Amino acid sequence: MAQKIVKPATPVKSSSAARPTVKSTETSSVHFVFDKSNYRLLIISIAIVAFGFILMSGSTDIYSDTKIVIAPIVVLAGFAVGFFAIFKKPVNG
Repeated sequence: MAQKIVKPATPVKSSSAARPTVKSTETSSVHFVFDKSNYRLLIISIAIVAFGFILMSGSTDIYSDTKIVIAPIVVLAGFAVGFFAIFKKPVNG
């Protein structure tokens, strides 16, 4: 038996027409999550935390006020500055 060649009755149409891509001439500005001031505060907070750990390693006296009281407060202040740097919204300008 010979096979019959069947043509479709109606042409197949796609739902989206093929459009040529057109590059827009206007450029949109890129907004980053962190601003320059955020990065500065993060670097300052890292320095404060490092200074607190240096204070903790201080002298040979284990029970000194610097190691027990002042150094942990300095470290916690450094972490607080870091959290502030992360949550601070950048200035849109």
